[in-house]
Amino acid sequence: MAESLHSPLEQGGHSPLFRGLHALCTFSAGLGGVAIFGAAVFVTLSVVLRSVGIGGIRGDFELVELVCAACASLFLPLCQLTQGHVMVDLFTAWLPARLQRRMDGLWMAVFAVGWGLVCWRLSVGLGEMHDYGDRTMLLKAPVWWVYVPAVFGTALASLVALLMALPRLSSVFRVLESG
Repeated sequence: MAESLHSPLEQGGHSPLFRGLHALCTFSAGLGGVAIFGAAVFVTLSVVLRSVGIGGIRGDFELVELVCAACASLFLPLCQLTQGHVMVDLFTAWLPARLQRRMDGLWMAVFAVGWGLVCWRLSVGLGEMHDYGDRTMLLKAPVWWVYVPAVFGTALASLVALLMALPRLSSVFRVLESG
C-alpha cells in the first residue's frame, strides 16, 4: 500500500506511544545487529587463527548458532513497525483507501495473533529447556539463554502489530496514532 512509503513514525502514528515503540524497536534491532556483528568478528578471528596455524577458537560454530537463533527475533518488532513484511496489494489496490486501511488492520491483527502464538510457544520452550538444563556440546552454554531474546522479540512484535491494527480497524482507537 502507499502507507509503506512513508516514514516509520507516519506508519504507526505520531503519538508518544508510537515514538516510544519506535525507540524500543530500534534498540531491539540494534542489539540484534551488535550481537550478530560480534559473532561475525569472533568467527573471522577464529578463521584467521586457523589459517595461520594457531588453531581456531573452540566452539565458534556453536556461538554463531546461538547468536543467530537468539537475535533473529530481535529484528521482528522494527520490521513490523515499519511494515517491512511483504505486502501483495495486487488484488486490493483498486479498493477505496478506507477499505484498504481496514484490510491492513485485519492482516496486522493476524500478525499480532501469530506473533503472540509464537511467543507463547517459545515461552513454553524456554521453561522446558531451563528445567531440562540442556547445554551446548563444546561451550557448555545453557541453551535456554537463546530463548530469552526470542520471547522478547516476538512479544514486542505482537504488541506492535496489535497497536498498529487497532486504529486501522476502528476509529475509536485513532487516538493511539495521534496522541
